[in-house]
Amino acid sequence: MTNVWTWLIAAALVAAAAYLFYRGRNDRPVPEALRRGRPLPDFVAVDEQGDPLRSTDLQGTPAVMIFVRGNWCPFCDRQVKNLTGYYKQIVDLGAKIIFVTPKPLETTRRVAEFFEVEFDFWLDESLAATRQLGLLFEAAVPADYRQEYGEDTVWPTSLVIDAAGIIRYVALSRHIIDRPNPKTLLRELQQAIAT
Repeated sequence: MTNVWTWLIAAALVAAAAYLFYRGRNDRPVPEALRRGRPLPDFVAVDEQGDPLRSTDLQGTPAVMIFVRGNWCPFCDRQVKNLTGYYKQIVDLGAKIIFVTPKPLETTRRVAEFFEVEFDFWLDESLAATRQLGLLFEAAVPADYRQEYGEDTVWPTSLVIDAAGIIRYVALSRHIIDRPNPKTLLRELQQAIAT
C-alpha cells in the first residue's frame, strides 16, 4: 500500500511540475514599449483602403486596441465576436475599437457587419509595427495557413489607451487561447476616461 501512495504522490508532483512548465513556457513579459503608464509608441499601419495610419493620430480619442493574429485564428475570431456585445458601451464613451492585424480580417469584417458595429481595422502586413512593439510571435502560423499568411504573426495583445495617448491597461495573452474579458476592457476604459 505504501508503494501505491508513493507512486501517486510522485505522479501528482510530476503532473504539477508539467502543468507549471506548460503554463509558464508561453508567458511573455509585457514589452517595455507597452508598459502601463507609458505613451503608446508611434507606429505606422494602413487602413482597409491602404491609406497610412499613425498611432499618434489617436491623440484626443481613447481607444481599445486589440492585436489579433488573423482570420484563421478561432480564438481571435471569438474575441471579436465577444467584443461586439460591448461595442455600443465603448463607443458611447467616445472611444474607438481598433483591431491591428497582419492580414485583412475578412471573416471578422463580416462578423462586425452582421452585428452592425464599426470596428477600425489597421493592417500591419509586413509585421513592422509588431516587431517594433515587441509582439512578434515567430513560427506561430499553423502549417496549413503559412502559404497564404507566412510563418510569423502577432502575439495576441489588448490595450486600453486614454485620450492623451497613455496606455492604461495591457493584457498579453498567456497562451494563444486566452483573451481578456470584454467587461474588463470596458471597465479599464471607463477608469481611463475618469482619470
